[in-house]
Amino acid sequence: MTTAHVIAAVLAAATQTAPAAPAAAPNDYALEQNWLCRPGRRDACSTPSLDVTEVAPDGTRTVRTVTRAKAAEADCFYVYPTLSYDPGGNSDMIANDEERRVVEAQFARFGTVCQTFAPIYRQSTLSWLRSNMIGNPIPMDPELRYNDVRDAWRHYMAADNKGRPFVLVGHSQGSGLLKRLIAEEIEGKPAATQMLSAMLAGTNVAVPKGKDRGADLKQTPVCRKAAQTNCVIAWTSFRETSPPPANGRYGRVPDTAQETICANPAALGGGMATVNARFPSGAGIGDLVTDSPRWTKDNAPVTTPSVAVPGLYAAQCVTVNGANVLSVRINADPADPRIDDVGGDVRFGAFVAQDWGLHLIDVSLVMQDMVDLVPVQLAAWKARDR
Repeated sequence: MTTAHVIAAVLAAATQTAPAAPAAAPNDYALEQNWLCRPGRRDACSTPSLDVTEVAPDGTRTVRTVTRAKAAEADCFYVYPTLSYDPGGNSDMIANDEERRVVEAQFARFGTVCQTFAPIYRQSTLSWLRSNMIGNPIPMDPELRYNDVRDAWRHYMAADNKGRPFVLVGHSQGSGLLKRLIAEEIEGKPAATQMLSAMLAGTNVAVPKGKDRGADLKQTPVCRKAAQTNCVIAWTSFRETSPPPANGRYGRVPDTAQETICANPAALGGGMATVNARFPSGAGIGDLVTDSPRWTKDNAPVTTPSVAVPGLYAAQCVTVNGANVLSVRINADPADPRIDDVGGDVRFGAFVAQDWGLHLIDVSLVMQDMVDLVPVQLAAWKARDR
């Protein structure tokens, strides 16, 4: 499926109703094969190189060697976004290239500060979205995807956690499932005291207007400083020059007494801040397969899997057109040899889906900022009277 087909399907799916799929048997998350990432083995989190090529504005390239933690004191539990090309409405339990690629891009770097856990789950697929686009929806079980994540979580807590602090990490569909998991499996339970934070990119998390908790998550407040724990960080990204339209899907909720939270991982206290982005160096920026960027005007290849572009992007949480979003500024100089814009817009053909913003790079934009928060939160968690 081309990128154009995928995006058109995504846009159409919001107005279509699919028939329900027959109930499926639960997964056994005691089986290693049902995990993309687990500690102590070779997998999508432990084997890819984490080295980064920094591209300065003058085009100078510096390769930074990055190593994984040998004895991380915290765990990170990740639920990936919509990406499966499997033919059914729900994906199967076999990890394909698309699952591995997004784990490498969005989650493997947490291995520098965490033990990494990422279950495979039977998500709603891009094939299901496409079937809605053409008016012939295939069956999809919306509860199956959540039940898988919940079952994986319960297995992790029973067999692996052993009282360790943890961070939840998600994007898009994965963030929505984690939001529900917090409400149903963590809030009001002993696990809540172990949660350093939940980093929920690319989804709306509702609170009563002017409040830091309530609505979607009754007991979990917004993170407002780096050393805060048992809190949630959520954001949806938009170009400063292309804010969400009045009828947009992100940054707002239908209930006029509520609003969505926006917390910038690079500056939880607010204000404009340079973000510490990490982008895949080749094809596959964001969730979709895209052309490889030209990192410098000479189009010289990058030899590391990841690229940093120091100073190119800055961001702050703003309210615009009634939406609370992460507004992204590009500090580009057309005269210098470095790339001026990595992309990340949702588009098909020449049309840019403005209401999706920079959804494809919600995580990449603040990747290192997310990782850097974990040791700060861990230190605060260890220091407090638990």
